[in-house]
Amino acid sequence: MKITSAEFVKGVVEDDESLEDGKPQIAFIGRSNVGKSCVINSLTKKENLARTSSVPGRTRELNLFLINNSFYLIDLPGYGFVKSSQNDRESLRKVIDWYLFESHYEQKAVVIIVDANIGLMENDLSMISELEEREKNIVVVANKIDKIKKQDYKRKIQDIQQKVGNHKVIPYSAKKNIGIFALISEIFD
Repeated sequence: MKITSAEFVKGVVEDDESLEDGKPQIAFIGRSNVGKSCVINSLTKKENLARTSSVPGRTRELNLFLINNSFYLIDLPGYGFVKSSQNDRESLRKVIDWYLFESHYEQKAVVIIVDANIGLMENDLSMISELEEREKNIVVVANKIDKIKKQDYKRKIQDIQQKVGNHKVIPYSAKKNIGIFALISEIFD
């Protein structure tokens, strides 16, 4: 599939008519600053479609992006470290839990993005476990592979694959546009 159009629709934190229109939804989730927005921008070939920031916790709502007028990519807030108060972190977690686990919305896929150089953290494994309990279609993107030393690459990717079991792991670099076709074919075909 080729992405020919991509536009920001809106940010939501509760039920919304846009999520009710029957278009498939593909959610992007991960720790703060693993590159969720950068992955969306690289997939769509639109550098500033999803806002990026070096400050953890920039995304505060579900950002809906309409792709080819036929489905949504949904950029969720990051979990884990966020430069904000405990109340703010809790409200971000509530938005994530509401959309993925409590709402009636179904996702065609949930793309969990991890920093390939750092590997899976406890909160990543916890998120994967929660997604598995609800039988979500999970795809793992090991982003930032361009930052891994050549001699460590194979070991780091194998470690991620071992920890996520049967879920597809896609080595990815939003910065160098590596893994785009693999991710597109995994989530859209």
